[in-house]
Amino acid sequence: MIEHKGIAAFLLLTFGLTFAYEGCLIATGLSVNLGLSPDTPAPPAYVALLIGLVMWVPTLSTFIVVKFITKEGFASTMLRLGPLKPFLASALIIPACFLIIYALTWLLGLGAPDWRLEHVRRTAASFGIDTATMPDSRILLPLIFVASLALGPTVNGVFGFGEELGWRGYLLPKLMPLGKWRAYIVLGMIWGFWHAPLILAGLNYPGYPILGVVAMMGMTTTLGIYINEMTLRYRSAILAG
Repeated sequence: MIEHKGIAAFLLLTFGLTFAYEGCLIATGLSVNLGLSPDTPAPPAYVALLIGLVMWVPTLSTFIVVKFITKEGFASTMLRLGPLKPFLASALIIPACFLIIYALTWLLGLGAPDWRLEHVRRTAASFGIDTATMPDSRILLPLIFVASLALGPTVNGVFGFGEELGWRGYLLPKLMPLGKWRAYIVLGMIWGFWHAPLILAGLNYPGYPILGVVAMMGMTTTLGIYINEMTLRYRSAILAG
């Protein structure tokens, strides 16, 4: 049976707080392009932190709902670490999936690889870094790849957990009475649409605001299948983060 009260409260809080916060950022003229366009300089470093803070809104909403509205407590949010094996599996599977995505994007002519890392050098220069001292791309590319594998589950994982205690820890179990695949689709669409304000402002898909929102909803729905399966199987919202 669907628990309408908890779900409605969670969604109202999550979307209300997020859209209000991001609306204020956008209204103040904050650039969220993050240097993705060659013609647009990268914003100050603190912008990424301001955007990253919004990832903790779903957790804040979950706390308010389970503590003050439904008063069910945190036992139902899968707030546990779980076994190590799925963490290691994800460290291999997720990068492999994205390598396939990049390869298909290149082969289908939808984008071109930046082997010389011109974007990275432009972004570094916009922060005042002397790019002349940067290593050759043949050295830098492997270093970036290894760093992403290390930072993903650590630094980025802290912010990711801020989202996932809400989406996977709280909302996913509440939607499961709809049936597994219907719950997965509904959650994926909600999760993707939650990103809409910043995408419309230029984040993630610069130059494609409307199509970008649609693309994000498609990505969150498909990527969500894997995350949902892992979360439910191992009962760990930390793993999802």
